[in-house]
Amino acid sequence: MRRRPFCSPGTVLSLVVVALGCLVEVGPARGDEFDYYTNPVLGRLIESKNVKEIKQLDPGTISDNDAVLPGISAAFVVVQTNTGRRAKLLIQAGKQKISDEKSVHVLLIDRYVTFKEGEERAILATGKSQSLFPGFRFSLDLGMVVPEGLGGDLRFVVDGDKIYATPVGKARLFLVTRPLADVVPKKGPRLAVGPKFEMKYFNGTYKLHDDGRRSGSLTLKVDDEGNVTGSYYSDLDGQKYEVLGKVGVPAHSIDFRIKFPRVEQSFKGMLFTGDGKALAGTSRMVERESAFYAVREE
Repeated sequence: MRRRPFCSPGTVLSLVVVALGCLVEVGPARGDEFDYYTNPVLGRLIESKNVKEIKQLDPGTISDNDAVLPGISAAFVVVQTNTGRRAKLLIQAGKQKISDEKSVHVLLIDRYVTFKEGEERAILATGKSQSLFPGFRFSLDLGMVVPEGLGGDLRFVVDGDKIYATPVGKARLFLVTRPLADVVPKKGPRLAVGPKFEMKYFNGTYKLHDDGRRSGSLTLKVDDEGNVTGSYYSDLDGQKYEVLGKVGVPAHSIDFRIKFPRVEQSFKGMLFTGDGKALAGTSRMVERESAFYAVREE
């Protein structure tokens, strides 16, 4: 019987650090401007002059407004669903070829996100690459095409020469004609790590990757006593969780924990002392120990 080689936590940490040597060179992947429109931002947006409420969204209007967000070739719309939730969508008008002689009009939903009510980023439903054929309805609360009997929030209509998307029932449809100016956060001063390590180097926002299973946005703040507070937003559903911890010994080591509803996950890591760009270490949830790394975003 072949025995598996034993890897100590220190070995795991070393392997993570080696891997990060390549990852930090490349830099963390960032979302586009669409991702910054969280639930509260959508609330501000639909109260601004940057949107126009419409009852019928036709292909010409979609085409005229398909470059509102930088680098995105699709119209940006906001829907207030029949249940009062806010959803954001990127849509295009197109045609689906049925045969060599025939094609039909379709409404293409490139991406959509429906937020839970009262939450900042928590997601109720999300998806991409949805096609609505004439007569189809889409429920943004359910995140799926639904029959007429289930209502839905958005309907695609082709009636002779009239082609348009329209809100259903009490739903409201807003076309974004200009982006909000202050949505994308401005970059703060670049971190400069001196010869003597200081606790304040931990402060900032990181993209956390945990065991290849979970990821999210981790924000850390350290006070003068070395106490750590912060937050973690899960990439899975946008839910926010509290972070607490303590800077340890040596000064570039840190222990923190994320408080999930039914369990706490603890993390032990070290910050790169050369440039402060990344954290690496081990995590533990219940009895399972694994590796994590976090790359600085801000």
